[in-house]
Amino acid sequence: MPFSHPFIKGEISPRAYQETIFVKSKDKNTLVILPTGLGKTYIGILLAAYTLNSLEKKVLVLAPTKPLAEQHLKSFSDALNIEKESFSLLTGTVPPSKRDELYKKSLVIIATPQVIENDLLGGKINLGDFGLIIFDEAHRATGDYAYTFIAEKAISKNIRIMGLTASPASDKEKMNNIIQNLGIENIEIRNENSPDVKPYVQNIDISWITVKLPDEFLEIKKLLEMLLKKEITILKDLGFVSSQDVTKKELLSTVLKINNKIKEAPIHEKSIYYGALKSQAKALKIHHALELLETQGISPLISYFKRMRDSKSRSSLELLSEKTVMKIITMADNLKQQGIEHPKLSKLYELVIKEVSNRKNLIIFSHYRDTTMRIVNELEKFENIKVERFVGQASKRGDEGLSQKKQKEIIERFRSGEFNVLVATSVAEEGLDIPEVDMVILFEPVPSEIRSIQRRGRTARKKSGEVVILMAEKTRDEGYYWASKKKEKQMKLTVMELKRDFRKSDEMIMAEKGQSKLKDFVDMPDIIADDREDKRLLKILSEKSNIRINRLDVGDYILSNRIGIERKSSNDFIESLIKGTLFPQILSLSNTFEVPMLIVEGEDVYSIRNMDKKSIRGAIISAMVDFRVRVIFTKNPEETVNFLVDISLREQKEKDRIPTIRGEKKVMSLKEKQLFIVEGLPEVSSVLSRRLLRKFGSIFGVFNADEIELKEVEGVGEIKAKKIREIIDSKYEDI
Repeated sequence: MPFSHPFIKGEISPRAYQETIFVKSKDKNTLVILPTGLGKTYIGILLAAYTLNSLEKKVLVLAPTKPLAEQHLKSFSDALNIEKESFSLLTGTVPPSKRDELYKKSLVIIATPQVIENDLLGGKINLGDFGLIIFDEAHRATGDYAYTFIAEKAISKNIRIMGLTASPASDKEKMNNIIQNLGIENIEIRNENSPDVKPYVQNIDISWITVKLPDEFLEIKKLLEMLLKKEITILKDLGFVSSQDVTKKELLSTVLKINNKIKEAPIHEKSIYYGALKSQAKALKIHHALELLETQGISPLISYFKRMRDSKSRSSLELLSEKTVMKIITMADNLKQQGIEHPKLSKLYELVIKEVSNRKNLIIFSHYRDTTMRIVNELEKFENIKVERFVGQASKRGDEGLSQKKQKEIIERFRSGEFNVLVATSVAEEGLDIPEVDMVILFEPVPSEIRSIQRRGRTARKKSGEVVILMAEKTRDEGYYWASKKKEKQMKLTVMELKRDFRKSDEMIMAEKGQSKLKDFVDMPDIIADDREDKRLLKILSEKSNIRINRLDVGDYILSNRIGIERKSSNDFIESLIKGTLFPQILSLSNTFEVPMLIVEGEDVYSIRNMDKKSIRGAIISAMVDFRVRVIFTKNPEETVNFLVDISLREQKEKDRIPTIRGEKKVMSLKEKQLFIVEGLPEVSSVLSRRLLRKFGSIFGVFNADEIELKEVEGVGEIKAKKIREIIDSKYEDI
């Protein structure tokens, strides 16, 4: 039934499931899982209107890409009944100087997460002004992605959170991770068969076309498999893999194991493990060559071997010099000259010609840029097919990428019907407002359930659609297809299981969330950090301290009014020692801070290069003895943060020493200027400067007080009073 809302334009008629989800999302942080095209954004708009009206708080909408953020700006501004000036779009193109004003005047801010993350670290945005944060494509809230950091800050301020996605994770651990990172208290999931959703779901006809690889392909495949077996056997004999049937992911994971062995092994055994590294690199290259042959064809395989030759890496050149590889390249060249290509290509061209003649528009997805280029070049030969290629922004090996402006132009032209076939890489799966099409063709299946769902979502939004998957029999195509099907099924089971868990133990989850996410502000020290410092470390530090980001002329961190820290990775330490920049930096640190410290983070400095250990040791001793710099060695950013926080707590809780930047350029109030001047007296903290000014009424009064009067102030003893008078009374000598 239609109804009106003061913050929504005109009368609205949400679907039953949209209204149900909205009501449940008002009181709990909710993850909304809905198939593409069923109005997830509209539920966010309803919750935004409620937040603006009932809570009188601002709304923040986050999207992973600029084009998707622009799409949300249009959706929210078209629906919400507030002035145009109350909306702001914040992406990397908006300079920091302008963002300050936009945060103050805007009611609804749509932004990319990296901008918000940076402004939270820099203290530019006050999250307390917001009552709701919407995380679109919420499945990205894992690891170091900016969503995780922003959500943690939001949870600590009890801001309502809504996550939107069509494709969460199948893995229960990853799904739990998303839920924990976003502070989710309720899951609202609907699929195509849900009773309240079914009337609105359009039918998708999914079919696949299978082809057999020609005998010539199978010959090359057999030779590549022999090469792969040889390299895997070396890794297996050394205990780095457990079987011959090794996935690409398992191969990648062996690098760390091999490097650890190289570090541990005696000198006479190291060459064995260096050989294992070479075998691992070769195995990866052969594995990729097999995938190209099976799923893409001869031309991509030849191009790959050419790129290997151009790269001039030792493992590539060694692999290319093998007789078997030379034979493979010769066979591939002969097949290309004969015009024998992957059979999926001819099937694809037949299908496209047929569907375009029926006045259908299509998207063709391929994982590889080379393949998209080949498909476009071939389809351009047909008069009734108007085709465009759609790839990412990065340029790769002479293949120029598309700027966001160019991507947007292509999408608009596709929407207006200027062309009827879009050939795209994975960049068109998510985060772009690609118009609905009649058919989606997958040149190869992908093993990811998330990507499969995103690709399917490009059709059957307002009318029925088709998805066609091309597969080569008994190849990785089949393996990837069944892997994504299995993961998609598992995803639904995982989400339903977690939803049941919420019903059973809502109180327990809330308690755990509170324990893991809420911080005791009292125990968090103040720390000033340089804005060029490692972002990962700053994020960890922000969880344990009240961090303030500034451009520091000397040092990387200020922990109190006397302690300054220079932080270097082990590599940076050795590099700066070699280049001669270490001691000038240490000298500046020593001249600026009463207690200068150097933190060297990472692996053992003696193992970085073949540098004389005595020279390294001499540099460390010189820093400590000649420049009075304390040197601390830490293993990783987490340990560095622990040192920074513990030192700051001791300084600020026990000694009442607050970090300040002496000489920083900023406009200070009269009170701040008075405190600043008095803090310049020996051993006078910010707290003691307040006591002195309260006692004597002005800077003049403090400077005129004698030792007896000074000692009447709490915190000033005989020695401190004497030092203060000595500074004030001593004659200045310009030497």
